[in-house]
Amino acid sequence: MTKNSDWLKILIQCKNNIQRQIKPLLKTLKKPQPNLGIGAGGDPIKQIDLAAEKAIIETLKEHKVSFTLISEESGIIKHGENPDENFLTVDPIDGTTNLTRGIPFYATSIAVSTKQVLNTVHTALVADLFHNITYTAQKGKGSHRNNSKIHPSKNTALEEAVIGVDLNTYKIKKVAPKLTKLIQKTKHIRHLGANALEICYVADGTIDAFIDIRGKLRTTDMAAAWLITKEAGGKITSPEGSPLKVRLDPKQKVAFIAANPKIHKIILETIKL
Repeated sequence: MTKNSDWLKILIQCKNNIQRQIKPLLKTLKKPQPNLGIGAGGDPIKQIDLAAEKAIIETLKEHKVSFTLISEESGIIKHGENPDENFLTVDPIDGTTNLTRGIPFYATSIAVSTKQVLNTVHTALVADLFHNITYTAQKGKGSHRNNSKIHPSKNTALEEAVIGVDLNTYKIKKVAPKLTKLIQKTKHIRHLGANALEICYVADGTIDAFIDIRGKLRTTDMAAAWLITKEAGGKITSPEGSPLKVRLDPKQKVAFIAANPKIHKIILETIKL
């Protein structure tokens, strides 16, 4: 069994291997891509996604780690003699559309847990692959951005808050009215297209909150960022304010609000779902 203290080093090696493996593919993104079918999460599989996932698996095997992979691409696959010792929930490339269109905002997300449920995640990494910024967290040890400790913003004014909101859904007519009061009260609404990275922006205070109440986002997208936000001192809960108790699975969907503690409270009071 790998100690929790070793996992951070392993995840950083995974990130480094991903950057090496995808580098040649970055030059061919504008060319026609092979049809690789639909991934376990329901999205079309891209060659660059599979290369990133392969890099993660190769790194873990080099360390002779037994694990169950929970991936947005390949689904749930067991590796090694004792695969139930460690669960790795990964989104090899979060923001694939951004990457393939040349938008410089995409990441890799890896979370390690002792069980197949979110609240057992103990080590996490989200790496901005374009800007070479790495967010990490270990349970009880805080969160870091490139080795510097991070905390959410201290902003308490909703009117001045920068808030990420994901409205990318066919259910827009159902979701948007629930956020109307919030949107009317703040002047700075954003959505950048890689949710794991946007949640980490809450953790380090770049933005004040990130909201996704669509019930469309998969737990593979946010498992790592969940721990990074909590360990940084942020709040990340259900839209009703309850702790997130969800299964780690590429088909498991989740809705949440992530924010600094004071803005989180104001948002809950404003939307009142």
